[in-house]
Parts: sequence; structure tokens; C-alpha cells
Amino acid sequence: MDLSSEPVKKVLAKYKFHDLAIEEIQKVNRIHPDVQIHVGSFTSTDRIQKDLLKLVGNIPVKYQGRIYNLPILMWLLESFPFTPPVCLLRPSPNMVIREGRHVDARGRMFLPGLHNWDHPKSTVNGLMAEMIAKFEEEPPLSTKPSGEAEDPNNLLAFVSALKMNEGGNRSGSVNKVTVIGSGDLGVATVLSIMAKGGVDKLVLIDIPESSTKSGTMDLEIFSLPKVEISKDLSASAGSKVVVVTANAWSNEQSYAGVVQTNVDLYRGIIPGLARHSPNAVLLIASQPVDIMTHVAWRQSGLPPTHVIGAGCNLESERLAHIFNITLVANSTGKQPWVIGEMSDNKVAVWSNATPGIGKHPELSPVSNSTKPLIDRGFELLKGRGHRSWSAALSVADITHSIITDQKKTHSVTTLAQGWGGISAPVFLSLPCVLGTSGSTRLAGVTLSQEDDSKLKESVSSLNNLMTQLKL
Repeated sequence: MDLSSEPVKKVLAKYKFHDLAIEEIQKVNRIHPDVQIHVGSFTSTDRIQKDLLKLVGNIPVKYQGRIYNLPILMWLLESFPFTPPVCLLRPSPNMVIREGRHVDARGRMFLPGLHNWDHPKSTVNGLMAEMIAKFEEEPPLSTKPSGEAEDPNNLLAFVSALKMNEGGNRSGSVNKVTVIGSGDLGVATVLSIMAKGGVDKLVLIDIPESSTKSGTMDLEIFSLPKVEISKDLSASAGSKVVVVTANAWSNEQSYAGVVQTNVDLYRGIIPGLARHSPNAVLLIASQPVDIMTHVAWRQSGLPPTHVIGAGCNLESERLAHIFNITLVANSTGKQPWVIGEMSDNKVAVWSNATPGIGKHPELSPVSNSTKPLIDRGFELLKGRGHRSWSAALSVADITHSIITDQKKTHSVTTLAQGWGGISAPVFLSLPCVLGTSGSTRLAGVTLSQEDDSKLKESVSSLNNLMTQLKL
């Protein structure tokens, strides 16, 4: 490994921790002498290009008694070794990347060692050892299909066949759901989603930083079919829905300070979840749900249609049940929806209960004649509370609508900007049609002066709180 070439020396001089970087590179050379150092043009996620050092070589992966050399590339950022390398596979023209728990479709690696990087405990040699171990369990490359018969003992050919048959799902589409957080709500959500059905695989990820007590031990003792328990965010890869239940409350005096602890927790998990499952719908159940859904949207970089919160779905379903059973609202041919902030400011609107085939419900405001009915329904809702299992049942119902592409309407937390004259980028509960492509808001309505005032008050308070948080 030549560190004395002029291009390498010129770029290396720009590194913040020049001497430590050289020392770490030399350690790599002692264990992996075939790995070479080069200079290349690196393009960051914000499309800024800069010259950086890169390590290029192969790692030996043992599979079925044979050794295979998998080509890799590691970009060393300017703050290396205090920041981890950006690690990629380098498939040859006859190879294709097999997306999985530790590799995305572009070949970028997402390993526990990268997520938990902590120099000097973390080293490139340790990282390469982890690559070898993980890729021996789950090979990340396969050969491109050809008309010729392949050697059945060849690793890449084997993986190619394995990809077509794994999980028993011939369509290749697996209904995978991940639940983040193993407290009471997280465990109740796992049980509720599995009871609802439609899921091929569910992963429960225990977040050590969460303040909620873990309930994973009992799930491990009484193991459930199709349920995997992990502490590694990469286990979420390929999920269609990711439910976040984790909270990290502190003893801060101010409400903004308390919420900030949750924002800090999210900063460590949301971007990773979005990388591992870029097509997933993020379903937020952490509190306060209006704020945390907004935070998740900002931190994930996902479109707003793919980031929703549990919001007022439970209240809407409860209110509809009360109307149908207690107040005999079926005679009106309408269904009530609870919208707005998860607070005393939430309000209700109506929709036609049974829209035509292929049509979405149409919302209408509460009139003076039906307001007493709505008020009575809200009175009957008081005191019912949000138990873990009741909130979990609501989350499971939302999840089921998404993974089965039901196109069912739910009142969920979504970006409210542009709905009903709302100009601020806040998240509120609104009736949305849910499916595998995410959420679609129903058209806005003109509310009564009283309800409009409540909604505006919520918009103002939520917008004000967001300005106080450090995302």
C-alpha cells in the first residue's frame, strides 16, 4: 500500500486527523496486504464532489467449504477514523447485487459496526472481519442469469437460485413489517399485527436507548412463528411498513426539552430505517405523535405520503362505533372522523359512509343540527384512555390496510400543509386513504368558525414547538 505517491499525499494532507488516518491505513495493510489505497472523486448525498482516499480490494468469504473473493471499496471521509468509511461492493460485469439486511440495491453496506462506529474501539480491520462473517451467512452477490448450466457448488450461482425461492413466496414480494421499540406498546403491536394476519415476517427491534422496559425476553421464551427479535436496525431491511413505538423521555423541566430527548433518539434510528427500507411506509406511534411524525419525515427524507402517524385513528374508530351502536347514526348514512391535533383541540367531520366503488369518501363539516350528536359522541369517548393494547390494535389495523393495499380510509397523522387553508408545514390527523403506495389525503372542507379556530390554534402551537427543536 503506497502512501508516498503524490496524489495520495496531497489528499491525505486535507484529513483532519492526518496521523491517526495513516496509522489506521497501515494497520489495514498489515492484515490485508492486497488492499490498495487510491484517490477518487466521491459524490456525497447532497451531490457535492470532493477528492477522497479509498481502499480497494477483496475480502475472502468461505461458503460451502470454498473461499470466494468478494470485491469491496471503502471511501475514507475527511474526519476518518472518527467517522466510519462508506463501504460498497464492487460487482464485476457478470455479477448482480443481492439486496438484503446488510446491502442495499446500489451495493452500499449497512453493518452494525458502521452504525455503532466508535474510534478507537472500531477499526477498519474489525469492520472487514464483520463483513466476512455477515456475508458468509448471507452472500451479497449473485451471477447474472445465463442460458448455460451453472456449477451447483458455485457460491454466486447458488445465491441466484436461492433468491428466487426464499421464503416460499413465488411472487418475490414479501409482506415484511418491522416494529421499533420493545416496551408494552411495541410488544402489544407485534401481537396485534400477527393476530390481524397478512404478514409474512415481522421483526421486533429492541432499542437500548429507549426508556421503555424491554419485553423481548418473554417473546424469546415463547417464540412466535414469523417473528424475529433483533437489536440491529439492518434487520428491518426490505420492510413494507416500519412502526416506531420507541420513546426516550427525560427529566427535563420544559416540554420542549422533554420532546427533544425523543428527537435525539429518532436521529439515531430514523435515517437508518429509511436507508434500509426506502419504499416503506413509516408509521409513528411515539408521543407526541403529531410532532414525532413531523420529525420522522424531516429526518428520513422520505416523501410525506410515506410518513404517517397513528394520530386520531383510534378515536375515529371509537366514535364511529359509538354512533353505530349507541346513537344509531347508521340512519344518517354518514360516518364521523376525528381530525386535528391529539389534544382537546381535535374536531370532527362527516363523510358519506359507503362511497361508490373506486371512489373516496367525501368530507363535510358538522352542521348546527348534527353538532349535538357529535358533542354527545365526544362525551361518551371521555375516560376511555389510550391503553397499550388499544393503541396497538389501532396501529395493527392501519398496518393491515397498507400491506394488503386495501385503500381503506383512516384518520392518521399526515402533512396538513395545503389542506383546508393550512399554510404551515405541520402534521395533523386527517382522513387518508392507505395502501402500499402510502397515504392520500381526502379533500379539505370548510369548517365551522369554532372548529376552524381549534385547528388554527393547533397549527400555531405545533409550528411554534417545531421551531424550538434541534433536528
